[in-house]
This record gives sequence, structure tokens and C-alpha cells, in this order.
Amino acid sequence: MFSKSFKKLSIASRNLSTSRQNNIKVAVAGASGGIGQPLSLLLKQCPLITELSLYDIVHTPGVAADLSHIETPARVNGYMGPDQLKDSFKGADIIVIPAGVPRKPGMTRDDLFNTNASIVRDLAKAAAEVAPKACLAIISNPVNSTVPIAAEVFKKAGVFDPKKIFGVTTLDIVRANTFIAEAKQLNPLDVKVPVIGGHSGVTIIPLISQAKPSVLFTPEELKPLTVRIQEAGTEVVKAKAGAGSATLSMAYAGARFTISLIKAMKGESNIIECGFVQSDITEASFFSTPLLLGKNGIDKNLGIGELSPFEKDLLKEAIPELKKNIKKGVDFANRT
Repeated sequence: MFSKSFKKLSIASRNLSTSRQNNIKVAVAGASGGIGQPLSLLLKQCPLITELSLYDIVHTPGVAADLSHIETPARVNGYMGPDQLKDSFKGADIIVIPAGVPRKPGMTRDDLFNTNASIVRDLAKAAAEVAPKACLAIISNPVNSTVPIAAEVFKKAGVFDPKKIFGVTTLDIVRANTFIAEAKQLNPLDVKVPVIGGHSGVTIIPLISQAKPSVLFTPEELKPLTVRIQEAGTEVVKAKAGAGSATLSMAYAGARFTISLIKAMKGESNIIECGFVQSDITEASFFSTPLLLGKNGIDKNLGIGELSPFEKDLLKEAIPELKKNIKKGVDFANRT
């Protein structure tokens, strides 16, 4: 569980008024899946959530019934099948989308594209119609392409707000924090490493030069550490030997991002998370950077800061791949 984070949230919740303005409804699309179930469990534990709306094509009533027995304030409702999709999104402040097929051994995130692209498109269409002001937190891979798809859907519907559509890249940050803490024998709760770029392979750029506390690695140590962060998803896929991809760590990361959004919506200051968003920071039209979150999504894009020579080379390598991924998503959205 989140230990320190949830203790802080529990203290904060005692001071919340019961007025409607403090209510938060979170919808999870794909709530019965490998990521969706543990993600929903973690969100049910957050005392800042008033209502948890769970949607999937199968099993959602059972998942909702199970979670509803947990002694936390969030009311849980389950919705199942296409006919109930829009109802599940109505009134949502945040819609989290982990829906899609998982990666299997030998598959790249790109291999997931055709199936997951259609799923994200259809979910985005429903959100644009019934919850156009909600923040979208997209987990479904390949994030580098699915986020542009959702953005195009919202643009076509005339309700696009670039401050409110996010690709959740938090797992890259969580992994960077963990791996660096292990290497330097630090408490991972104390390590903070921004990760910029995208959410697959060479597009993942951990800014170890900006780590807090400051850490130093030799060039011989830095390259394999960076590659491990970039390929950590494959590490899990291989270890699960056909049984799936990163679900539990992704659920943790998705919950962390969602709870940060909620805290910012409720007026807490200095809430910063990295996220893949529409951006003019680089040549790529979408790019992940640290974001200052606020009541309406992004308050400020904090940019990439000063990069080391090694990180500048990583950025040069990432941009062409990122632009290709983004174009693939935009093209898909515009032809369907």
C-alpha cells in the first residue's frame, strides 16, 4: 500500500467539508483487467475520492461489489458493456484508462497498437460526449500513440483542452527512483528522478543528472542503468513468462498520478508529476516533462531543465521515434 502517502491523505481528508464542491468522482475504464483491478483497489483506499465508477466489458459488477465492502468513503458503482459506458463517465472529474490488451513475450508496445488504439478511440469519444471537462489519464499502451488519438477525438468534438489529457508515464519515474535507490543504497521514498520524452524504449529519458538527492555514476554505470529503466517493462514481461506484463507496479503508478491530480484539484500547492501531454517544449508535438498540476489540470509545464551531454544524446535519439509514434496515433484517429 501507499503507507506514507495514504497517511497524509487520511489527515487531509479530515479537514474536507461535505459540500458538493469537494466531491471527486473517478471513473476507471478497464476496471476488471490486470491493471484495472489493483488500480481500483488502490483508489478505493484514497479518502479523497467520493465516488469510484468502474467500467469494463465483463465482470465489473463483481469487482464493484467486492470493492464496495472496503471501509473507505468512496461509493463504488460497476458498469458493464458498451450500453453502460456513457453512464459510467457522467459527472466524472477524472477518467483513468488502463483498458486494452497486455504485452506478451516478444511483443513491442507497437504490436498492441491496432487493438488498443480502437479501444482508446471509443472511450475518448464517450468521454468527449458526456464528460468533456474531465481530466483523462491514459495508461493504455502504446501511450506515445494513444494519447494523440484521444486528443484528436476531443479536437473533432470541439472540446479539447490540452491541460486535461495526460499519458501516465509515472511508472518510468517509479522505476528510475527504485533502481537508483538500489544502486546507491538509498531509501527509494527519498529519491526523485524526472523522466522525460515518451513511454517506450529509447523515448524514455531518465534525467539522472537532475536526481534528488544528487547521485553520480560513471559512464560505464550510467548506460546500463538507463537501458534498464528504458526496458524495464520487457524485464517484467519476460519474468512473467507469458502470464502478462507490468500490472501491479503500473496500478501503483496510475494511482499515484491520479491521487496527485485529485490533491491538485482540491487546491494543494506544488503538486508535480511527469506526464505525456501536448507540448511545444521540443519538436515532438507531445512530450513528457514535469508538470505543475492545479485545479484545472496542468498549471505549468516545467520543461526539461539543463541536460547532461549524455542526456542530450538520448533526446536526439528519442525525438525521431517519438514523432513517428505520435504521427501513427494522429493518422489513426483521422482515418477512423
